[in-house]
Amino acid sequence: MAVKRGYNNCIDTIKPVRDFLDVMSGKWKFPILVSIGVGNDRFTDIQDSIPGITPKVLAKELKELEQHELIKRTITNDYPVKITYTRELYADTLTPIIYAMKDWGINHREKVFGAKEEDNG
Repeated sequence: MAVKRGYNNCIDTIKPVRDFLDVMSGKWKFPILVSIGVGNDRFTDIQDSIPGITPKVLAKELKELEQHELIKRTITNDYPVKITYTRELYADTLTPIIYAMKDWGINHREKVFGAKEEDNG
């Protein structure tokens, strides 16, 4: 008869982390939030500030960030119509996570490549 091995239930950690990853997955959401956070509020300004992002992907990611209440899309009915994006206050809860990931990335790059690179923001 096999002895049943005990294990630690990790669902209390995994489930909320999975929820976070479902919202913030991909390589574009954090750069978009940072771009908007530093003042890029127009679609083309956001796109120009993020090398490699396509208009189609940017539009999709902006829509998802808006659905998750991290950014707000405002339409001004002037001529021409003006659409701007701003971060919601709720997005500020991600600031410590962004800085923690930045610090981890710097430390990881130094560990793996052995040289500290200049901080480019």
